[in-house]
Amino acid sequence: MNKKVSSTWILLSLAISAFAIGSTEFISVGIMPLLTKTFGISLSQGGLTVSIYALGVMIGAPVLALLTNRWDRKKLLIGIMISFVIGNTLSALAPSFAVLLAGRVIAALSHGIFMTIASLIAADVVAPNKRASAIAVMFTGLTVATITGVPIGTFIGNTFGWRLSFFFLVALGLVGLITNIILVPNKLPLPKPTSALGIWKILKQPQLLLILLITALGYGATFPIYTYLTTVLNKNMGWSEGAIVVILIFYGVAVAIGNTLGGKWANKRPLSALLKMFVGLGVALIVIRLAINMHFMGLMAVLLLGLFAFMNVPGLQLYIVQLAEKYTPNEVPLASALNISAFNVGITLGSTAGGQAVAHGQLLNTPWIGIIMLLVSIVLIVVLMKLEDSTIESKDLDLENC
Repeated sequence: MNKKVSSTWILLSLAISAFAIGSTEFISVGIMPLLTKTFGISLSQGGLTVSIYALGVMIGAPVLALLTNRWDRKKLLIGIMISFVIGNTLSALAPSFAVLLAGRVIAALSHGIFMTIASLIAADVVAPNKRASAIAVMFTGLTVATITGVPIGTFIGNTFGWRLSFFFLVALGLVGLITNIILVPNKLPLPKPTSALGIWKILKQPQLLLILLITALGYGATFPIYTYLTTVLNKNMGWSEGAIVVILIFYGVAVAIGNTLGGKWANKRPLSALLKMFVGLGVALIVIRLAINMHFMGLMAVLLLGLFAFMNVPGLQLYIVQLAEKYTPNEVPLASALNISAFNVGITLGSTAGGQAVAHGQLLNTPWIGIIMLLVSIVLIVVLMKLEDSTIESKDLDLENC
């Protein structure tokens, strides 16, 4: 098998597993009303199914990256999907909300370590100028999950009960497990050994610390409103449960388009591309706030949000790998893991802040929370740009003085 075909199969297997994992991350957004009714909890408590999951990914990604650094990549992927199946089975059978959250945490731990190693494998199996696009292909599994997995899970939940939604995730996990066994090659290259001290090496580099903050705030800016999207579509915009399933499919299509464009645009100058993407996301959040009580205009605003919501993901993941290769070359896997954590710090911050707003009757104003997060991230991007420019100028001066 030639290198090109081999790379294609590897990316395909990663995308299939990412599809299962992506369907799990946001499934509770679609079935939130069902969960609140079953367990007699408030809407803001229901939001814990998103924030607790994100917290599990946030903590699990770097910790498990350290613990499994020298494990065989294929065996690790297989173990990840087995624990993923176990977590979702527990959620499906949960007799209480606490047990459901426990199942979400187990699935989240699988998510964090999967995205960490999958990003590195995707970037390593293609030419350097195609790395963002390769990461985007792997993340396509997540976006396709938004297009089909989450809406199908929502439909199953609304039709047959939410427990069947989680069994649907179990079935997807089993498919991911099988594709890992069949498609992922043996003896994938192992990263260099690392340790917990690597975290400090990364965090003490200003550029790396800045991009982690940018990831958390910029990516997380969508989640104060996205966590409660089903409720907004139903209660504020007047769409029926059946229509919402279809809307979520089109939302996912918009996400897929945005993710593909984001990967393409970030290949050459990721930081400059990210700045433009964040400005676009800010406009989308303003539009959705203005149209939050409108029927068709609200729908258009939701689709616009989908276009920009995850557009930044490939660029953010590529850029931290590039920075780590430049400043901490022995800690690239750990830097990747920390950025996966940063994505989920953003989800946790966004969904938790949104939950607090909802608890105080401010569902309509959740987009403003995202806008504030986004403004801070844009300022940090400008700071990082200047910092990188000054580093380049300093190196040029050193060369001239030699």
